[in-house]
Amino acid sequence: MNIFTRFFIIILFGSSLASATGFLMPNEAFKPYTKVNDNMQIKAGIELGKSIYVYEDKVKIELKNADGLTISNIKKPIAIKHEDSMIYSQSPLFLVTLKKDSGVSGIKNIHLILSYQGCSSAGLCYEPYKKDFSLQIDTSKIGGSLAKQVVKNEPSKTEEISKEQSIAQTISSGNIFVIILTFLGFGLLLSLTPCIFPMIPIISGLIVSQGEGLTTKRAFFLSVVYVLAMAVAYTIAGVLAGLFGSNLQATLQNPYVIYTFSAIFVALALSMFGFYELKLPDSLVSKVSSNNNRSGVVGVAIMGFLSALIVGPCVAAPLAGALVYIGQTGDALLGGIALFAMSIGMGLPLIIVGVSAGKFMPKPGAWMTMVSAIFGIVMLGVAIWMLDKVVTPQITTLLFSMLGIGSAIYFGLFEKDIYMFRKFVAVVLFIYSLALFMGVMAGGYSMTKPLGFLVSKGRIKDANTVKPLDFKVVRTPKELDTLLDRYKGKKILIDFSAKWCTSCKEFEELTFANPDVRNLLKKFVLIRVDVTDNTPQEQAIDKRYGIFGPPDIIFIDEKGKVLKSKTIVGFMEADKFIKHIKEI
Repeated sequence: MNIFTRFFIIILFGSSLASATGFLMPNEAFKPYTKVNDNMQIKAGIELGKSIYVYEDKVKIELKNADGLTISNIKKPIAIKHEDSMIYSQSPLFLVTLKKDSGVSGIKNIHLILSYQGCSSAGLCYEPYKKDFSLQIDTSKIGGSLAKQVVKNEPSKTEEISKEQSIAQTISSGNIFVIILTFLGFGLLLSLTPCIFPMIPIISGLIVSQGEGLTTKRAFFLSVVYVLAMAVAYTIAGVLAGLFGSNLQATLQNPYVIYTFSAIFVALALSMFGFYELKLPDSLVSKVSSNNNRSGVVGVAIMGFLSALIVGPCVAAPLAGALVYIGQTGDALLGGIALFAMSIGMGLPLIIVGVSAGKFMPKPGAWMTMVSAIFGIVMLGVAIWMLDKVVTPQITTLLFSMLGIGSAIYFGLFEKDIYMFRKFVAVVLFIYSLALFMGVMAGGYSMTKPLGFLVSKGRIKDANTVKPLDFKVVRTPKELDTLLDRYKGKKILIDFSAKWCTSCKEFEELTFANPDVRNLLKKFVLIRVDVTDNTPQEQAIDKRYGIFGPPDIIFIDEKGKVLKSKTIVGFMEADKFIKHIKEI
């Protein structure tokens, strides 16, 4: 039996085996293609089948019979780390810029050789392949320096990429000053989102709790310590999440961690009410420094570090972009610098808040007691807000109602000789909190419409008058693949959500409750990936789509293609969401 016959039998047997076991045939797994644009740049790509990837170092582009033409530059997509290799898990597209020798003119026929090798994530590796493309090049359109060609000829729509991929490419530019300024700006924008708000009462309470003799200078110093500790913590957590592909939020959303941290805030609140003075043990203080003021610095730093990990901002496009860059390149240093700059940007308003708390803090006396009590109530509110991630909405609403009723009584609801404004605040707080309590007793939990269960004829109606969207919930790759196969040929929306995700609840209660949004989503098959438990199966789905934490929404068109540029990372208001959907 000669070598050609053996090769034919091996290929035939391999193809039959692949078909029988459900693996894709080579021509289904890899679909190479080329296209020449108006500037005589060559787009060479490989359309990958489901669960297929190619090795970065196995992809080679060469010219054959080029007759005076050579490759001057190849723009490559960003590869990601897979075990010990770098791979392209999404269909890669390469932009090849040509250079001509002096004296070359006219139309030239050339051959481009595209070599590649890849595997199926299900466990099958394919042999190396080569594809020969015959192309026609008008050499009169090739000219100028490489720098000019790259700038001028790079098409604006060469490849559809998501916002976080675009941000990742910003980091890959390598210009350290651009990266710092860009991510500092991203951080300032993130500081205006609701995700950072819980840190405001924390830093304010910490500054006020320093007591008498607090100067503006020391308030500024403590605020900087808090923000730096927060930035260091978030940078470390982000780098680790990027390197190991973990869900940044789920990692520290274990119920026991949440309960412990809520208890810390309760302890802080009780110290604000004057039950005790919360400070480090004297033995530990003496080891840290002989100066008692240093213990306050250590405590603030610890709270800043923990706040970033537990109360920190939601996953947003800038954060996801930095994590994508770290995950794809393994460059923890540059990615970490970007994350640190972003964290500092988020913390700048917190420094202003901290300094303000110190500057306008009243002198010791009755006012000081009242201010401390107010911050104690706020701390209790933060503790309840955190519990909302691990308990039912009814429980948190009940706790908020009880906190409001207790606060109203503390502020002098039943006292006579108090200021009119203070009395007014106490009465309003009591009425609202009582309405919340009644709502919970009737089976509701709405903070904005506590008496929504009431109707004009006295009937009782559920507080949630808007029926949730009919999402098909999955938790494993197999369940997801089954639905994707069933609804092939239709537009699909995949929502990554978790019970502990605050922004996911905002999506549900605000965006998805909007009638116009609901009407537009009738055109989509709605699938929800529940990543609450952060199981290996859930992590596998996250890894497939490059998700670092909810909320994330991806869209798939009728051809089964993921619309990367339309991916939504973080919360989006109804009006913007409607505009976004209409663009698809």
